[in-house]
Amino acid sequence: MNIKIIILIIGFFLCNGSEAQFHFLVFGGKTGWIGKKIVKILNDQGYVVTPTQVRLEQREAVERVVSKVKPDCIINTAGITGRPNVDWCEEHKPETIRANLIGALNLADVAFQQNIHFINMGTGCIYTYDADHPKGSGIGFTEEDPPNFRGSFYSHTKCMLDDLLMSYPNVLNLRLRMPISDDFYPRSFAIKITHYQKVVNIPNSMSVLSDLLPLISEMAKRRLTGNYNFVNPGAISHNEILDLYKKYIDSEFVYQNFTIEEQNKILKAARSNCELDASKLLKAFPQIPHIKKSIVGVFERMKEFKEKAVLAKAQ
Repeated sequence: MNIKIIILIIGFFLCNGSEAQFHFLVFGGKTGWIGKKIVKILNDQGYVVTPTQVRLEQREAVERVVSKVKPDCIINTAGITGRPNVDWCEEHKPETIRANLIGALNLADVAFQQNIHFINMGTGCIYTYDADHPKGSGIGFTEEDPPNFRGSFYSHTKCMLDDLLMSYPNVLNLRLRMPISDDFYPRSFAIKITHYQKVVNIPNSMSVLSDLLPLISEMAKRRLTGNYNFVNPGAISHNEILDLYKKYIDSEFVYQNFTIEEQNKILKAARSNCELDASKLLKAFPQIPHIKKSIVGVFERMKEFKEKAVLAKAQ
C-alpha cells in the first residue's frame, strides 16, 4: 500500500479517536429541548456525551456527578423560562432565582474549582432598542454593551448572571435569542408565534439552531471564553417569519398585529426586542448565514418534513 495512503488512514483514526475521547457533560441534556438537541449533535459528531438531570442548585449532587464523569467540558442548558411564558417568573421569583442564578453560578463555580471549561447557554433578552441602537438601524448590541433591559424578572436574573459569570475565567456564555428549529416543535419561535392571537411586528435577532449548535464542540475544543452573541447576523421581523410560514406551510394562515403598548396590557412583564451584533461570532465562524437567508432554508426543510409526514400517513 502507498505510504501516503497509510499515513492518511492513520491520521484519520487518530483524529477521530481524539474527538471520541473529548467528553461533554450536559446539564439539562435529558429533558430540555435545546439540551437534547446538543446531546444528539455531539453524539453524531463522535464525542463522548453524558446528559444529566441533576438540579443545578443542589451543589453536592453537582459536585458528585462532575467528579464521577470527569468531563473535558460542561454545558449548561438547564434553567427556567416559565410556562407558558416568562410571565410565570413574575409570580415565582424564588424558584427563578434558584434555577437561573444560584444554580448556574453553582455549576460555574464547581467547574472553576475543577479546572473544567464551562459553556452556559444564556440569553440575549437582556437588551432593548434605545437611542444608540435604534430599531431597524442595523446597529446591534455588542458583547461589551451593558444590559439595558430588566423589564421582566426573567431578564433581570439573566442580566445578573450574564455579569457574574464573567468573573470566572473558564466560562463561555452563549447568548441565544428566539431560537428556531427546523421542525414543528412548539417552543421554536417560528411555530410559537403562529399560536399568538396577535403579534408585534418588530425586527429581532434570532438563533437558527441548526446553524449554531454544531459549532459548540469546536468552541469547546478551542476553550473560548467570555460572552458571545449566539445569533445569526442581522435581524428579521415577526411578520416576515409569519409570511414565510404562510408561503411554505399553510397558505390559509392569517395573523393580526398590535402595538407594543397594546401587548403590554395583556402581559405581566415587558418583552425584550433588540438586534445583537454578531461580529465577534462571525470572526470565529464566518460561515454562519444571515438570518433572512437561513430562515428560508428552515421553512424549506419544514415543508419537506410536513410533506413526508403526510405521505407516510397516507400509505
